[in-house]
Amino acid sequence: MTSPASPSIVDTTELWLMFRTVASESFFAELQPASGPGSRSGIFSIAMVIWLMLYQRLHSKGTLVAALQVMTRLGQSGHLRLAHPCKRIREGNISANTGGYCQARQKLPMPVVKTVSNHIFDQLRQQLRDPSHSGPPVYVIDGTTLRLRHERDLVEAFPPGHNQHGGNHWPVLLMVAFHDVYTGLAAQPSWGAMYGPKAVSEQSLAEQALDRLPADAIVLADGNFGIFAFVHAVQKSQRPILARLTASRARKILGNTTPSPGKRRKVTWLPSIYERRAHPDLPPEASVEGWVVVSQNPARPTEMLYLFTTLDWTPARILELYKLRWNIETDLRSLKRTIGLHQINGRAKAMVEKELLLAVSAYNLVRAVIAIAACREGLPARQFSFSVSQDAVMAAWSDLQQATTTDDYNREMELLLFFVSKAKLPKRSGSRSYPREIWGRGGHFPFRRSIPATESGQ
Repeated sequence: MTSPASPSIVDTTELWLMFRTVASESFFAELQPASGPGSRSGIFSIAMVIWLMLYQRLHSKGTLVAALQVMTRLGQSGHLRLAHPCKRIREGNISANTGGYCQARQKLPMPVVKTVSNHIFDQLRQQLRDPSHSGPPVYVIDGTTLRLRHERDLVEAFPPGHNQHGGNHWPVLLMVAFHDVYTGLAAQPSWGAMYGPKAVSEQSLAEQALDRLPADAIVLADGNFGIFAFVHAVQKSQRPILARLTASRARKILGNTTPSPGKRRKVTWLPSIYERRAHPDLPPEASVEGWVVVSQNPARPTEMLYLFTTLDWTPARILELYKLRWNIETDLRSLKRTIGLHQINGRAKAMVEKELLLAVSAYNLVRAVIAIAACREGLPARQFSFSVSQDAVMAAWSDLQQATTTDDYNREMELLLFFVSKAKLPKRSGSRSYPREIWGRGGHFPFRRSIPATESGQ
């Protein structure tokens, strides 16, 4: 699918071809020989298991039963296309018990899931463009934490944290992801332990994820990633970067003089002794050429922004680009709350990782539908509600699968795009009539304590 130059270029036929390219039958057929002993030749083929896991992640309850029920209904109506034509399908004898699906999920090879996740992202990235943006893609990075079940395997892989009251109960996974600023598409994330002896930093995870970005992508980051090691890694990958600096780090880079607000200054950034100690793999000649831009924070006029960039742009253009960094906050909220990634219920490390990757793929599919609807309306994709669009996708899921002809499919797709086009976010006419406040979490239950034998009456 070519990049849409106008809303009239994108029609339902092209959208159907796009999804066939993203997850075509031939693509899964190529994966089958390489899938190893974990492949399935019965009703739960690789394509079927992935399709069910995507549906499960987009469903409000997200249970195995919900995914199997829609599969059973499609099988009884003769519209189950992704499964192998086995005897159970021909006779319409599809069990609603979750045992077979649960085993198929566990046997799904992790390399296959990674390949599918990367394939979906690459295909959507190449075929989708935001009509309001014609320059190079911009990817913003940020990290977040995900809570896992308290299982022995997960506690060892992702240890819980601790505070002054003692150790926490839930294992914590640290995830870092790149998101397209304009379309919202998410590249395959990197993850690791946040606590414990094998804990990793957000910056090291971000370096691992760099290779999954387009070669011409601009990297946009906040102050947490505005350190020399990460900026040097981005420069080594031959990609431009715009990152915020802390005031103290900016003063060290600038030396004795600081540009006036709205001005920039060309600098050569050298690693400090502490950075070399923390990153001994830095080469002796490591340095980064760029500009430090100083500007007033538009949201807080009394606060100064210090931005480092390798882009030879004007300070006003740099500031406009940095304002887009906030988009990843809403993207992570959609991933964690709307897609339900804040709590992963897998009991094993491999299952958690597979659910994480396919959750990002499910998120990208919804983003693709939003991008098509936005292109038709001639509006940026960010002006559409992700939550409402996800509901529209789920409402149309079964009907799209049951469409037997191209006309039926186009009719259902037109209806889906119609509902997504109505999911425009409201525009505020002015400032809030009440200040934004953070509400407290309320009271806590008292800590459990052991009762001495004398108090228990023994």
